[in-house]
Amino acid sequence: MPQAAANPRTLRSDILFAFILALACYVAWLIRDVLVLLYVSALFAVVLSPLVRFTAGLHIRRWQPFKGSAILILILTAAAALIAFCFLAFPPVIRDLQSFSGEAPTRVPQLLAKIKNIPFADRLNVAQLSAQLQSFGSQAASYLLTTIGDWAGKLFDVIMGFILTVYFMLEGEGAYRWFLSFFPPSSRDRLDKTLRHAELRMGRWLLGQGSLMLILGIVSTIVYLSLGLRYPFALGVLTGAMNLIPVIGAAISIGLAIVVAAIDSWGRVLGVAIFYVVYLEVENSLLIPRIMNRTVHLPGLAILVALLIGSGLEGIVGAMVSVPTAVLVAVLVDEYLVNKQPA
Repeated sequence: MPQAAANPRTLRSDILFAFILALACYVAWLIRDVLVLLYVSALFAVVLSPLVRFTAGLHIRRWQPFKGSAILILILTAAAALIAFCFLAFPPVIRDLQSFSGEAPTRVPQLLAKIKNIPFADRLNVAQLSAQLQSFGSQAASYLLTTIGDWAGKLFDVIMGFILTVYFMLEGEGAYRWFLSFFPPSSRDRLDKTLRHAELRMGRWLLGQGSLMLILGIVSTIVYLSLGLRYPFALGVLTGAMNLIPVIGAAISIGLAIVVAAIDSWGRVLGVAIFYVVYLEVENSLLIPRIMNRTVHLPGLAILVALLIGSGLEGIVGAMVSVPTAVLVAVLVDEYLVNKQPA
């Protein structure tokens, strides 16, 4: 009889739990964009935490920065680097654009003559091509005007992500302890050690990604100098920095370098294209698997699969956080599904 009396209570509690779980899943689906923003911000805070600790550990005579000062120093350093890049890179580009606009009546016929020298280009209707380019320009302008609201929303998300990342770095330890309090004490220590280990490996991802960016920036600058491109140092810095964004960053870098090379000669365009084809092949097959494998201890196949899944789910943002997320998943799987004993 007691067992039979307990069954209705168990059934009611199971129904209530299933209802609450379904409601929670529905609410999470409605606010999935906010949850993604919170997750990305928290992940970047974890990835940047070793850099914050390193800055906070510096000694300047008798003064040592605390965590808030270290974060402020990093923000000011990044802002100063961005301002210096804009100050050094933009003036030559503006001068060349002003010069090109003044010489446009004579440069455009020369450009059309160069196009006619390309094989099979004599079959092109130059007038029709010019009309199509003008139509494309007007359509692009109207598209930018109609999507200005979407761009404003993306900019707001970026600003909020930056603010949340700073708050997570400042107050993340308290939020982390609050998260651990939901688990029973018997499993809390094991989960804490596992997540600390994942944090260490995710922090190493920044070292690996920085190495890839540095290699690409130096190599591309050398190639641009050897090809005689305009603005080689600015293009090299931008190429290395854009490597932080998988796939899309490389595409933007290729487009900018080819446009700059096309101003002078088609031979330089061909040189830039050959360089990028060779480098992307070397990076995807050699540099990314080896550097990331040594820093985050993941197989090259796992890294490539993580990049594909992340870009497929959340585009650029998903690709940027795919490798640290793969590290977190790998550590949890290794601890709770592979290992039989606590770490």
